[in-house]
This record gives sequence, C-alpha cells and structure tokens, in this order.
Amino acid sequence: MVKWEGLDRRRFPRINYPCLVVIHNNEEGQDVLLTHTENIGLGGVCVIFRKNVKVFCPVELEVDLMDFGEHIKCSGRVVWNVQRKVSEHKKPLFYDIGIEFQNLSETDRARIEEIVIRLEDKQKEI
Repeated sequence: MVKWEGLDRRRFPRINYPCLVVIHNNEEGQDVLLTHTENIGLGGVCVIFRKNVKVFCPVELEVDLMDFGEHIKCSGRVVWNVQRKVSEHKKPLFYDIGIEFQNLSETDRARIEEIVIRLEDKQKEI
C-alpha cells in the first residue's frame, strides 16, 4: 500500500493497480475520456488526465480491472484534483484526479476488495 504523506484522508486503503477507465463527463462538455489508474480502492480511484476536471463534478465510470470479469460500471464524483509539477519528466502537465465511487454494487465492491487484499498481502511479503 502506498501512503501519500500530508493530504491522505482516505477511509479506504488504495493500491497501485493499473486498469483502464472510461469516464463519461457530459457536464464538462466532454463525452468520453479514456485513461488509466494511478491507484484504486474500495472508496474510489485516482486517474491521470491531461485536463483539469472540476471538483464535485459528477461522472459515469467504466472500470476494466483486467481480471477477465465484466467492466465495473457506476457513478462517481470528482473529490479532488492536483496538477503535477511541470518539472516531472515522466508525466508533465497532467492532473491526478480523485473520483469517489457512488452506487457501486456489492459484487463489484467485493472484486475490488479481493484485489486490494491480495496485493497488500504480496507487498507485506516483500
């Protein structure tokens, strides 16, 4: 599990887990944004965008956990965004966007929880 020093107020642990995310965001005038995760947990997901997305903006999510299961589909809400430093060479001028899951089914919640627990256990072994 990765700790983000300072602003970490999360109720749920998150793990670095690459998966694809499709975000439908009609409020911002953008139909569909395809991105990938920075990390994921039971409460939400952090994704990487080239554009800023307003805090509290509602979105529709489709998350491919890359586990051969159906894509997770649920509503979400942008709860924070942080522009990366220009000096970062790997990902300059990108935004880390935190999206809280809303109306996540119990089945999908269980799938995410299984992945988080499995990867946390692996990291403890290292």
